[in-house]
Amino acid sequence: MSASPVLLLRHQRPFVAFWFARVFTASGFQMLTVAIGWHLYQLTGNVLDLGLVGLVEFAPRVLFMLHTGHVADRYDRRRVAALCQTLQGLIALGLAVGSATDNVSRELIFLLAFLLGATRSFEMPATQALLPNLVPAALFPRAVAASASATQSATIVAPAIGGFLYAFGSLWVYGPTVALYAIACLLTLSLKVRPQVMQAGRASLDSLLAGVRFIRSRPDVLGAISLDLFAVLLGGATALLPVFAKDILFTGPMGLGLLRSAPAVGALLMSLWLARFPFERKVGRTMFTAVGVFGVATIAFGLSTSFWFSLAVLVVLGAADMISMVIRSAFVQLQTPDEMRGRVSAVNGLFIGASNQLGEFESGLTAHWFGTVPAVVLGGAGTLLVTGLWIKLFPTLARRDRLHQPPVA
Repeated sequence: MSASPVLLLRHQRPFVAFWFARVFTASGFQMLTVAIGWHLYQLTGNVLDLGLVGLVEFAPRVLFMLHTGHVADRYDRRRVAALCQTLQGLIALGLAVGSATDNVSRELIFLLAFLLGATRSFEMPATQALLPNLVPAALFPRAVAASASATQSATIVAPAIGGFLYAFGSLWVYGPTVALYAIACLLTLSLKVRPQVMQAGRASLDSLLAGVRFIRSRPDVLGAISLDLFAVLLGGATALLPVFAKDILFTGPMGLGLLRSAPAVGALLMSLWLARFPFERKVGRTMFTAVGVFGVATIAFGLSTSFWFSLAVLVVLGAADMISMVIRSAFVQLQTPDEMRGRVSAVNGLFIGASNQLGEFESGLTAHWFGTVPAVVLGGAGTLLVTGLWIKLFPTLARRDRLHQPPVA
């Protein structure tokens, strides 16, 4: 079969519905993120609140981490993901009603951000563990890249649309988001997948912790997941984009939407390339190099005062992040047996959430302490430091040549 993502979609029919479901649910989330960030900054004008939103969204990942993976391994993953998409649509509906009645407050945004983080905590492991049941193992790395292209396509278009619509009022963003989640839910329920290996027995602390023990017993898996955690935790600057758009680059909500979309442009182009030409050799060195480029691009963005140069740097940043993500995701899923993929994905989701939502809090806090530009520059330097340290701590991962390995029983 051709490696082209178009042919992958054509010949793997269940993947078509999955791909479009990812487009719609990612579009809904991205539009919500842009609207919530701008809405909150308009209400309070406090940069620390932008970081607190990330912390509030991240908290459910910690509170429910052990349970989210267990749910994904014990119940139908399609139904779990569809239910989460429905709940996210209801959150968008709540914001739409609040905007229509002019009753959106700082406290309401934080409450709904917590609920949004909770639903995504359950959706992520269910969705990640579902993908290996849609395509053969030989095509899985390409499927990861093609799936990522769906998410990145939405991330390119949706923030720009969200920023454009917000110029007419927040209700114009929250309303269409409800429809996007409804479509994603219907597509997810329509998926036809291979039988899922269900976890046997009742829930227990031992079964809930099985994903943690599995990752600890595989140093390369632990190194790959933790590298993303600390690199993006320090180098992520997305929470501060409203500040850059308004106070440094002097653009409005439409400019903010373009800034949010720029990393996804690079990520989409790279995901299409990787779906056609997946990495087969020197995957460890490639992953570490990509994380290093991510750190350099972060520093360049922090120092930029040109809107167009900032967009270009964010494109490079997104492309580098996509290389690391595809290698890491395919590697972790292929090394995990099906009956444990939910729990391992839950732990992986915690690390991803920590790098994103907790990273937003870290960005907001350091910007509050040191200023916006120094916070971003220091974060990029921290990413480079982590990259070098992880090469020393996980030498077998850095020297890893091939991605494909038989799953460990």
